[in-house]
Order: sequence, then structure tokens, then C-alpha cells
Amino acid sequence: MKDSVYKAGTQSPRVLQLKEENLDLSSIDTIEDLDHEHTAKLVLDMFHRIIIHYALWFNEVKHQMGKEKALDILKSASERSFGIQMRRLSKILGFEMKNGIPQPMLNMPKETLIELMDGVAVNWLANDGIWFQAVEFTSGMNDAKRSNDSCWAQFSPFEAWTIKNFLNLPQKPGLQGLKKALNFRMYARVNAQSIVDEKTDSFILQMNECRVQSARTRKGLDDYPCKSGGLVEYTYFSRAIDPRIHTECIGCPPDDHPKEWHCAWRFEISEDEM
Repeated sequence: MKDSVYKAGTQSPRVLQLKEENLDLSSIDTIEDLDHEHTAKLVLDMFHRIIIHYALWFNEVKHQMGKEKALDILKSASERSFGIQMRRLSKILGFEMKNGIPQPMLNMPKETLIELMDGVAVNWLANDGIWFQAVEFTSGMNDAKRSNDSCWAQFSPFEAWTIKNFLNLPQKPGLQGLKKALNFRMYARVNAQSIVDEKTDSFILQMNECRVQSARTRKGLDDYPCKSGGLVEYTYFSRAIDPRIHTECIGCPPDDHPKEWHCAWRFEISEDEM
């Protein structure tokens, strides 16, 4: 077939014909045959492919070489990948980069950046819930909870690792390091939490307002029984911050709890490990 070249801003006769036919994608042979809207959708789909491919690379390196080696490689690969991708996107989309950050973000007021951060955190939580429901609706609650707990066993130590790197925490930052790290979790931008000091070797984290449980309360529903996931989430997170830290659940649904908090967790380092 002879190659055809069309001027920028014009559409091939094939595109015009498909527009009249409401664009049946099953009859599309090339990207050039897509209309404007579906071309944009394909770009977004390619971003999704990058995300999945990125995750698959990390998962496979972890499988082949172990978690610690995989995290070391991830740090190097992510820094290079981010730099290359953002430089290319900045040229195409017409924005500048400064110190590895898009200039439009640096031009935002701090309040807008915080609003953006909170929106990203809520999107993360929504994504977590959508995955849970996708498994629940197709395979049942047991498989959903099992997958959820296993996922948190992977994500919690990863989030701890990213926070340790971001804050430049030492290898064993102790309870003070854990307090800092808890304030930088994405959950900290979604829920209202507080820390209660007990002794020099322990403190309690209270989840005073939980977005998920509060929504269920407004709908007249019982608490979601999240204790099994919480035990994984907080134990693995605190251990990744400092392996000396022990985690104890004071209360978490389906446990009874006071109105002041939905769940509470004690973190402790025994005296002989300090």
C-alpha cells in the first residue's frame, strides 16, 4: 500500500469516514487512522503500560536478586528513568525543569501544592479500594482480603523505604524516626492521626478519623474489619523503618473501639535493643 502523508492539523479520509461511522475501533489498522480523542486515549494508555512495565521490572528483579538488591537497583533506575522521561515530556509539552522538578509546580503557591498532594493521596486510596472491589466482585471477600493483606506486605516496607530516602533517615532511626516517617505516609494526608507518647521506649499511634470507616458510618454500615490488613501494614512499615521496633495492635475493627479513634497501635523498642 502506498504511504500517504497529510499536513499537520488535517485528517485522513479514513479518519473522516470513521468519524461518520462513530469510529469502530475494530476496523482501525494504524494509529494515523485514529481520531483526535482516541489518539489522546492511546497516549494515556501508553502511560499506563509504562507504569505496569516499571512495576514488573521491580518485581522480577526482586524475585531474581532479593528485596535489598532490588531496592538498590530501583533507586538508581528510578532516578535515571524519571530524569529521561521528564526531560522528553518537558520538551514536547513546553515546560521547563528545575532541579528535577517541573517549573509549573515550583510556580504554584504552597497551598496549591498541598492541595495537589492531598488529591494524589486520595487517588491512591481510591485505587486501593477499586482493586479490592474488583477482586471482591469477581472472586469473593476472602480472596479480596487475602490479596489486600499480601499487597500491603509489599507496599508498606516499600513506602517506608521511599520515606527513609526522602528524609535521609539513618539505617536505624529509632522511634523518633518512625514518628517522622508516619507523618509522611500517604495515609497521613487522607486520615486524621495523632501520636501519644507513653515512655521513652514506646508510643501509640491513633487513627482519629479514618476516611473509609467514616464513610461507612455515614451510610449506617458497620466498621470494615481491617485488623488483619492493619497488622501487616503497621508491622511491616515500622520494621522497615527500624528492625528493632515491635508493633502491637491496641484495637482495630472488628475490635470495639472508643469514638476518639478507629484503630490504635503501639510501637516499642525493648531496652535491651536500644
